[in-house]
Amino acid sequence: VFSLGLSLVMVAGAELFTGNSLMVAGVMSGRLGWGALFKNWVLVWLFNLVGSLLIVFLVYMAHVQDMGPMASGMLKVAIGKLTPDWGTLFFKGILCNLLVCLGVWMGFAGRSVTDKVFGVMLPVGAFVALGFEHCIANMFFLPIAFMLKCSGYAPNGIDTSVITINAILHNLSAATLGNIVGGGLLGVLYWFAFARKKAN
Repeated sequence: VFSLGLSLVMVAGAELFTGNSLMVAGVMSGRLGWGALFKNWVLVWLFNLVGSLLIVFLVYMAHVQDMGPMASGMLKVAIGKLTPDWGTLFFKGILCNLLVCLGVWMGFAGRSVTDKVFGVMLPVGAFVALGFEHCIANMFFLPIAFMLKCSGYAPNGIDTSVITINAILHNLSAATLGNIVGGGLLGVLYWFAFARKKAN
């Protein structure tokens, strides 16, 4: 299902922080300066956060907490993301964005909407199935879990004590930096494999 998000980004031409880490290739090619790159990353990260929190608000106001299995699932996902140590989250972030950026790369190769959708599905499906860390997805999952906890939603057998603001910031810092490294690494590899030859 998460493939929907990246498909919408690819088809609608939106900006996604994790995909924009590929812009390192533009710096390597001399088409973009480091200052412009960092400005883009900061602005896109912040507005991805704003958009994520807006969706959190809308989903919460739609009373997802009354939907039993869905709300419990969100809590379980969040708890699973908040319990690993920082280093584990960082490396999960690297692996996540290698796959996401491969999905972006494949999506750009598509000529039709169908091509783009199928191009992103397998890499994104792989990172979700493997439990890797995507900072923008976590900007939704972790705050919605926090709101569910604060509203008193606590199903039997689910310990929500780990869902705190500090734990959320812990996750987002590791996932963000890991995503930058993973996407940046793929951007550099792309430049060495393709763009550098064209420049010469």
